[in-house]
Amino acid sequence: MTLQGLHHITAITGDAPRNVDFYARVLGLRMVKKTVNFDAPDVYHLYYGDETGGPGSIMTFFEFPNAARGTAGDGMVHTILWRVGSAEALAFWERRLADEGVATRRDGDRLTFADPEGLAIELVVADDLPDAPLAATASPGIPAGHALQGFHGVRAYASRPERSADLLVTLGFQRREDGVWVTGEGTPRHAELHYDAPPVAVRGRDGGGTIHHVAWSAADDDELARFRVLAAGGGAHPTPIIDRQYFHSVYFREPSGVLFELASRDIGFAVDEPQETLGEALLLPPQHEHLRDRLVDVLTPIENPRQAVA
Repeated sequence: MTLQGLHHITAITGDAPRNVDFYARVLGLRMVKKTVNFDAPDVYHLYYGDETGGPGSIMTFFEFPNAARGTAGDGMVHTILWRVGSAEALAFWERRLADEGVATRRDGDRLTFADPEGLAIELVVADDLPDAPLAATASPGIPAGHALQGFHGVRAYASRPERSADLLVTLGFQRREDGVWVTGEGTPRHAELHYDAPPVAVRGRDGGGTIHHVAWSAADDDELARFRVLAAGGGAHPTPIIDRQYFHSVYFREPSGVLFELASRDIGFAVDEPQETLGEALLLPPQHEHLRDRLVDVLTPIENPRQAVA
């Protein structure tokens, strides 16, 4: 029983239209679901990913309109690592981002930049990995071979990362000689968890451009139940299994403060709309369908770049 890398990463945005433009048009991800925060239906929950919404590719955002920009601090994920397939792909992204006015920093086989609200992103050349690439395939201006290929991992701030070691081992993570934690090696997907020293004079604050939680990929409810027992035995305080419609989830904080989710990969985003039209219509969970007329009035109008091109 192994967590197969990352399932999804959820962040916060204060500007849904700009967020959609950046992640769906500039970065070329497919919007695979336009829905609402199940716990606060007056705001969006937007999902981006590869062509089918595969676990390991899903970047999601809660929109809180006009939310102030946040700051990553101790106990928070601060950088998302995405894979690309070659050095040529990295050079392509360096040029494309420059053309969009996005500042980048190149360091060998890595390219670092930030989204419009300051969320740090690092592209990593992963041409020697056995994991299958997870890419969107219909993004104008982005050659198929240069598309983002799913998550490589995350970087989190932790002042005392050693506190997390026992729980990570209990959950099946392995620590490499360089100190990086890895889960899912030898499975179809794996991912890295890096801990970095937090900025000394910066206090973390949730807001636009910050990560809310990271979700690791479990197979189904049976695995979630078993991992829940492991997490509790490792000192965490996991929630019951929660139905999120497109996956089932368990949540808990690991000892360094990062909010972990374990999410099942056995349901998927085509459960309530055809795969061919993922992300095009506003989909609401059954418990909020009666609010549709009001929500349509209060939610920020957004345009899916793929629909605009079509």
